[in-house]
Amino acid sequence: MPLSRVLAFLTAVLLLTGGLHFYLWIRLVRGTELSRRWRRILSLALIGLAVSLPSSMLIGRFLKIRPSLIAWPAFLWMGLLFFFFCTLVLTDLVRIGLLAQQKITGTPRTPERRLFLRRVLAGTAATVSAGLGAFAVRNAVTQPPLKEVALTLPRLPAAHDGLTIVQMTDVHVGPTIGRGFIEGLVARTNAMNPDIVVITGDLVDGSVAQLGHATAPLGNLKARYGVYFVTGNHEYYSGADEWLAELTRLGIKPLRNERVAIGETQTGFDLAGIDDLSAHGQAPGHGSDLPRALDGRDPSRFVVLLAHQPKAVNEAARHGVDLQLSGHTHGGQLWPWNFLVKLQQGFERGVATVGGTTLYVSCGTGYWGPPMRFGAPAELTRLTLRRT
Repeated sequence: MPLSRVLAFLTAVLLLTGGLHFYLWIRLVRGTELSRRWRRILSLALIGLAVSLPSSMLIGRFLKIRPSLIAWPAFLWMGLLFFFFCTLVLTDLVRIGLLAQQKITGTPRTPERRLFLRRVLAGTAATVSAGLGAFAVRNAVTQPPLKEVALTLPRLPAAHDGLTIVQMTDVHVGPTIGRGFIEGLVARTNAMNPDIVVITGDLVDGSVAQLGHATAPLGNLKARYGVYFVTGNHEYYSGADEWLAELTRLGIKPLRNERVAIGETQTGFDLAGIDDLSAHGQAPGHGSDLPRALDGRDPSRFVVLLAHQPKAVNEAARHGVDLQLSGHTHGGQLWPWNFLVKLQQGFERGVATVGGTTLYVSCGTGYWGPPMRFGAPAELTRLTLRRT
């Protein structure tokens, strides 16, 4: 990733985290009128926590290391910060409502009553945020549950009725997801004896030098018709060409604006894959090109498309794709972030139909950033394709 983009990203992170921490300081420190000693302690703590987020990114990007001892506290706080913000906004709405009621009813608004209300609401926000954070961590750090999805696809060749595809996506191997997690996924996937295994992008958050050991177990994946991969946006932050070479070495076939035939010539179908929609300009020779992937294809043949971002389905429908498998959204990962995800992508999770194209969007197999999931459980997905 170019240095200019890294700096722009870090600038945005600094502005956002600075604003959020200042809001927390206003509501939890200044607004509660604590003693001078506690104000100083909490103020310094918030400054340190604010600095921890960009610092962990700088260490990983420029010093080329991602020590878990730094990453875990920083990313845990990132998730807690999100919950703090959401709960404090809700308590602010409650406070505004109570103050409006007092004004309408003429109830006296003494300074003591206002301070008591601010302290109660701040304590409630802290307690609820901590509880939500603990619940969300528990949901994220375990192996993702298996999600069974049956899709009825009338154009599916009869010879492949009942074909199974295991989909992994958005694993985000990195500072808090390592080799043990991958070993678990591989063992569980192989136990299902799938016909095809697909990895639909955002596999890693780091270079091959950093994470090659952690991803090595992927070389043990086994499937009747092979294991396939398409890039996500995070591969382009992590050295896409190096990762494509590494995955090829492990026996995984990257599909870069190309397709392969699955099964026998007369009774099979096509499996196509495209670069991530963000790839243009990220690395030389990279960029999504669906017409190239489908060029020369017999339109009567059933085709499955691997595309990291769900919104690629709009173009896929225009080109007669039967089924698209995607990830990218994480299902929002932390509710209510899913509403913004749907605005940006048009799809959040699950099955949708666009034109004549069936779309399946996975919630993701790992997580990004905070080791937390709330309202959007991770999944290792087994898709069973049915003709009728």
